Amino acid sequence: MRHFDSEINDLQDCLISMAGLVQEMIKVVMKELVDKDLKQSGVVLCLEKKVNIQELVIDDKCLKLIALNQPVGVDLRFITSAMRINSDLERMGDEAVNISEKAVCLTKNTKFKPLTDIPEMIEIVQDMIMDCIKAFNTNDSELALSVLIKDNKVDNLRNRVFNNLKNLMIKALNVKIIQEAVDLMFIVKSIERLGDHATNISEDVIFMVHGKNVRHPKVRR
Repeated sequence: MRHFDSEINDLQDCLISMAGLVQEMIKVVMKELVDKDLKQSGVVLCLEKKVNIQELVIDDKCLKLIALNQPVGVDLRFITSAMRINSDLERMGDEAVNISEKAVCLTKNTKFKPLTDIPEMIEIVQDMIMDCIKAFNTNDSELALSVLIKDNKVDNLRNRVFNNLKNLMIKALNVKIIQEAVDLMFIVKSIERLGDHATNISEDVIFMVHGKNVRHPKVRR
């Protein structure tokens, strides 16, 4: 095996490892949110540090591969896609931290009852993240395309939750309930952003495999 091929394989392994850390962050933060387990916030922050270090390592590997090998074609598409995927994974970690911080605020309150659409939204987003990472690891553009389709459902659920929360705030006479609803809006927005990053990764997989840019809806159609 050529040294360059070995370096490419190592880069892919690093990205998969980073994706595993991000998946663990999201799993932990959802447990914190659903089970109201404050102990999980420390685990989230610890994992974020590892993700941030891994992002720098991967960036360095990508830049060196381009500078020292001047890749073209499929290899260049893989490296540039890897750089974008690396950025999206790191931002997923940031969103997990945002959810954790708001979850801490919500666990201190007992009056608010979570909306039923949120668990469904969480489940879809977790599936999207798992599928986009699998699609990258196996070069499965069809699986990546299925992630793009799921993103529309997440957006619809977000809009439904926002409307319900706005109606709740309009009717509420309790300042505490209004504050809880606002915190929950921030959490829902972060969950939706996780889906957006999974979509970005899936778009990069399609570009990596076919050389086709589908980042904009008109182009995708």
